[in-house]
Parts: sequence; C-alpha cells; structure tokens
Amino acid sequence: MQALVLNLATSTDRMAFQRRQLDRLGLSYLRIEAATPQTLDPPEGDPVWQRWQRPMSDVEKAILVSHRLAWHRVVEADAPHLILEDDAWLSGRATDLLARLGPMTGLDHVSLETRGRTKIIGRAPHPDCPGIRRLYQDRTGAAAYVVWPSGANKLLARSSREAGIADAVICAAYEMSSWQAVPALAIQLDQADHYGVSSPLITQSSILSKPKPVRETRALTFRARRIKAQLRMGLRMLGALPHADRVEVAPADLSADH
Repeated sequence: MQALVLNLATSTDRMAFQRRQLDRLGLSYLRIEAATPQTLDPPEGDPVWQRWQRPMSDVEKAILVSHRLAWHRVVEADAPHLILEDDAWLSGRATDLLARLGPMTGLDHVSLETRGRTKIIGRAPHPDCPGIRRLYQDRTGAAAYVVWPSGANKLLARSSREAGIADAVICAAYEMSSWQAVPALAIQLDQADHYGVSSPLITQSSILSKPKPVRETRALTFRARRIKAQLRMGLRMLGALPHADRVEVAPADLSADH
C-alpha cells in the first residue's frame, strides 16, 4: 500500500523524518505538496468556509485542502492509500496491518491513530482482520489513516458541502464504514510526552502556533451549528453503546521505532 505524505515545502526536517520512517518500514510513498493559505481551493472568501461550527483559521483551511488533494489522488488511483501528515509517527507493526488491509473490500476508512481522547469502538474485531474494530465515533486526529476510493469520494462530497477542520470532517462522516486499529499504530509527534516516549523530532503544531480567528458577529449561527453537531454526536454514541465501548485506545510500543 502506498503512503501519501502531506508536506509543506518549507518543512524539510519533517519530510526527512518521513523518508527515514517509511524506508525503514519498506513502504512506498508519494509526497503531496501541502496547501498554504495562499493556495486555497476554493479561495478565501468562498461561502463554503463559513459553514462550520466556528470561523476557521487560514491554516485550518489549508490543512483541509491538503487532505482533499490526497483524497482526489486516492480516487484517481482507484486503490486504498495510507494518508500521513508529516508529523505522524508509525509503529513498526503498521506494515503487517497495511498488508492485510490492502486487498480488503467493504471498508471506507481505518484510523491508525490515537490522540489522548476517547473513541467509541466496537467490542468485536473485524472477522477478517483482528487488528481493527468498528469505529463509531472518533473525536480528533487526521494524521494517519487508510482511506479507500469509496471513502475518499464520501469525504470529498461532505467537505465540498460543508468545510471544517480535517479531523472534524472525517469524524462526522457517519456515512463511511470506519474502523480503528487496536492497539493504535500511530501518534503525532507532539503526543510523545503524553505517551511517555521520546520524540525523534521536535515539532510544533501549525494550528496551535497560530491565533484563533476572531469571533464574528454571527456567533449565534455558529453556536446553533455546534449544538446541532453535539446532538448528532450524542445520538450516534447512544446508538452504538449496546455493542461498543467508550475507550482511549492505547498505542503500540513506539520506543524502538526511530
């Protein structure tokens, strides 16, 4: 399975990290030039950017556009791909799971990542792949996931109607058949301290490094959208709980994987 690495031209240290990591794991990869606030498509000012639960920063918009570039590539290639943000740290165990996932059908999306928050996942493993369980509700994280052409088409359709931060778009796509690697096989490098491992590269989140956009006068509109999204999430969780659990998925050991 090929990896698509989302990377800014200026982030040469991150790309060097990804090359070392993917070469070590024996995974082929293609670098996708990440979008910037200057290369947004649609451009700044398009109404689609005003349809989320709060105003989006230019960096958040660029990250979504970068993921959309990868989704288009998946559709064009007509094959599942591993999508990686350039600060995703993979477990050495990821190779085996990716090999099993490659020929599988009936899936849209598999999250490899954990990020210190709970997820709603099924109690039973997939009958043909014990390393994954049904993912009913994620909360955050778009740094490492596998997406099939069917899932990429669904994400492209959703994000063209209603833009949002990339992980929120993925987490809200209940129309997808989504699954979770258990244990998780990836974290972002900024989560190394949380999981008690030494990061092979010091990074700073491009989102956290930028100030949040100023709240607009349409605060009530954004608040109503957020309440609607929370209600939708609550109904989703209630429907899943009879056959699922709310857990923080632990990562596989990463201490030797750099």
